[in-house]
Amino acid sequence: MAIDKSHIPHKPFILIDGSSYLFRAFHGMPPLTNSKGQDTGAIYGVVNMIRSLIKEFEPTNIAVVFDAKGKTFRDDIYTEYKANRPSMPEELRSQIAPLHQIITAMGLPIIVEDGVEADDVIGTLANQASKLGMPTLISTGDKDMAQLVDEHVILINTMNNHVMDRAGVIEKFGIPPELIIDFLALKGDKVDNIPGVPGVGDKSALGLLQGIGNLDQIYLNLDKIATLDFRGAKTMAQKMVENETNARLSYLLATIKLDVVLDYSPSELQPTKPDYDTLQKLFAEYEFKRWLQEVSKHDEKPSSNTPVEELSNEIHKEKYQTILSMSELHLWLDKLSKSELFAFDTETTSLNYMDAELVGMSFCIIEGEAAYLPLAHDYPDAPDQLNRQEVLALFKPLLENPHIKKVGQHLKYDKNVLANYAVNLQGIAYDTMLESYVLNSVATRHDMDSLALRYLGHQTIHFEDIAGKGAKQLTFNQIPLEQASAYAAEDADITLRLHNVLWQSLKSEHGLPEVLNEIEVPLLTVLAKMEQFGVLIDSQRLAQQSQDLAARILQLEKEVHLLADETFNLGSTKQLQEILYTKMGLPILKKTPKGAPSTSEEVLQELALDYPLPKLLMEYRGLSKLKNTYTDKLPKMINARTGRVHTSYHQAIAATGRLSSTDPNLQNIPIRTEEGRRVRQAFVARPGYKIVAADYSQIELRIMAHLSKDKGLIKAFAAGKDIHTATAAEVFGVAVELVNTEQRRNAKAINFGLIYGMSAFGLSRQLNIPRQDAQKYMNLYFERYPSVLDYMENTRLVAKEQGYVTTVFGRRLYLPEINASNVMQRKGAERAAINAPMQGTAADIIKKAMILVDEWICDLPFDEVRMIMQVHDELVFEIKQQNVDTHRNTIIKLMEQAAALDVPLTVEAGIGDNWDEAH
Repeated sequence: MAIDKSHIPHKPFILIDGSSYLFRAFHGMPPLTNSKGQDTGAIYGVVNMIRSLIKEFEPTNIAVVFDAKGKTFRDDIYTEYKANRPSMPEELRSQIAPLHQIITAMGLPIIVEDGVEADDVIGTLANQASKLGMPTLISTGDKDMAQLVDEHVILINTMNNHVMDRAGVIEKFGIPPELIIDFLALKGDKVDNIPGVPGVGDKSALGLLQGIGNLDQIYLNLDKIATLDFRGAKTMAQKMVENETNARLSYLLATIKLDVVLDYSPSELQPTKPDYDTLQKLFAEYEFKRWLQEVSKHDEKPSSNTPVEELSNEIHKEKYQTILSMSELHLWLDKLSKSELFAFDTETTSLNYMDAELVGMSFCIIEGEAAYLPLAHDYPDAPDQLNRQEVLALFKPLLENPHIKKVGQHLKYDKNVLANYAVNLQGIAYDTMLESYVLNSVATRHDMDSLALRYLGHQTIHFEDIAGKGAKQLTFNQIPLEQASAYAAEDADITLRLHNVLWQSLKSEHGLPEVLNEIEVPLLTVLAKMEQFGVLIDSQRLAQQSQDLAARILQLEKEVHLLADETFNLGSTKQLQEILYTKMGLPILKKTPKGAPSTSEEVLQELALDYPLPKLLMEYRGLSKLKNTYTDKLPKMINARTGRVHTSYHQAIAATGRLSSTDPNLQNIPIRTEEGRRVRQAFVARPGYKIVAADYSQIELRIMAHLSKDKGLIKAFAAGKDIHTATAAEVFGVAVELVNTEQRRNAKAINFGLIYGMSAFGLSRQLNIPRQDAQKYMNLYFERYPSVLDYMENTRLVAKEQGYVTTVFGRRLYLPEINASNVMQRKGAERAAINAPMQGTAADIIKKAMILVDEWICDLPFDEVRMIMQVHDELVFEIKQQNVDTHRNTIIKLMEQAAALDVPLTVEAGIGDNWDEAH
């Protein structure tokens, strides 16, 4: 178990297991890259951990130790040692040299010794330091190093802040440090390919060590094993005899050397003054912007008594407060009412905003000074708390005041929760999740824990740390107040700190403050209204469709079995591979990373063009997904209180700015199939209302015309022509009225293919024509619309130069792989560079349209018009029947006014009793 870090002596000798953290940071951090496509996630993770250690413990002696290349003495002892480990990924290998450069520039001793592992160097130095009485802190994620713990040596796992002294080792493993090697020798280690004794696991190894003693004592007392109380004890002695050689070998392999010959001693391993010039260059190259700003401001004066000067403010929690009295509450209310901006957060019982009950609220006005107001902690012996209803009545004027600015992390959730208590949260000025997303949508995850680590270098208290995991996880009302208060107050404090950092960065980037303030933050409120109102579902209609789908799925299964001439599990990849490729001999179009023939949807789709069984499988999968995801599931998601289904819209997921939705996902219901349209028929209007579905027509092609400034495209759109027919006439050299169906279909494929960066090869596959014909079509297209080709080439160049492209409204879409050495990655980024400005601009336009329409709705009588769904380029409304035609026309007009492009925006809107009728 973890012990209080205050038990660690001040300024210990710190030994950092660099190799352990390198791998853990690589696998644990988001896949970060700079604008040149260089991987940086592992570098960031390790450096961040080192900085945190130094800030916290202020060591006067320190070393960072890495494994050397090549074999070690253990490979000579046992050729199979670590043979199971895969080779290091190139994405990780490429980060080692720059990481070493940064650590060296930080002024830290870095150690790489040939012929031994980093563990052996750390073990030797820790042993030497212990003999000198030097308090030593080993920073590692490797459990094997527990064998090094003694009265002077302690372990810390910086990834989870877990600390172990001797008592901690006993509590965690059930044995003292001196038996850890024996433990590893008995049970072996699959990761390092240490054989151990077959049949010995954690429990039997512990039983042997606790019941008898170390490995030597076990072999001297084999007759005692049968009397021990663990499963298999009666036959264990024989296994020990048969595998003594392996056990002794494993002991040798698991033993960390304590006598490596080194040219330096612990007392010599001291940090030196950082090389700030080099750090500036490295942080600039790898685009660690916050660290770059910090070292750039450094005045080059020697630091006081900290080897590496603190580059950001330490986060202390001494000023966090728990509000339990009415007098404290009024003090905070007064402070909050007079503040220009305060951070706000809610704590609840559920992530589902419709079901969540308010447990408490937290606030922060000044960094480091935060408070938690508990309202509904109801565990046994919980202290008395203020009455939730009375508190909300007092807070309602503050929270609803649009002139008192609030900042939060994902405030749409908090707004929805408060709406359940008749509190309309207003004055939302900033949202740190959205600030991070607008700053760089692909650089990191946008949750608070990730942002705090990336921008503040701070490891937050995770919810799992105080609530546990899995089925036994506590809800927030069950969390003891002391832990809950620290967690909640930290959330508010970190939110304010993040805002101060992120807003500063946003303000320095042209166009980004406007994207945040004019699109994302206003949209937050619009989405919250849509979520709260929900959509009405005809559950009986869906139940009937589920029955029909079940019958068709069963029929398809029988047809597949008949074609295969045997019954098998259609959901089993292995059995499907056997049927398709071994039994039926179908061509293998693609293989999985492990070398097995693929049965992915893409592969089956291509096989379905020529073979009946894959075609049936495609239909089977599509119908099964529709049934499981929608017709079976949607009726179960109807909220008991409202009688409607409430989705969650996500603003900070898609890199291009598009919205997505979950629980349920309303944006993936098929529209091209009869079954998908039947699902849409179950989305209905209330009595006295109609559904109106308003959809932008060919919006991305119109944006392409605007961005490329191509005269031919602009002319065609301005004249109101069918763009696919117009393109076919130009490409195939025929009069518009003579364009046939096939020519229009081919032109449509070209139009849409080009905005997604499709190559001639891709077009040939889509149209099922020879590649040279597809290339000919594309060449003709570019002859007729030359500015489109110019735009595409220029966009690629700009993306390569600056690492990002922009939408019409200034949103940045970073392309970290645009200069990658991997050809496939680079080509994919180039295709994205062409499409992202169009898709991103389309996303911005519909967001601006939602804001415009919502402003209009706010001026109408209550419940006259409700915006209920957003699906890609479409908005869906529930409108009172008597005024539906008038309101439909207004919606079309507002949506068409959302952006001023070189070509007109066109919106088509239908009316119906359900979504399908209105589409």
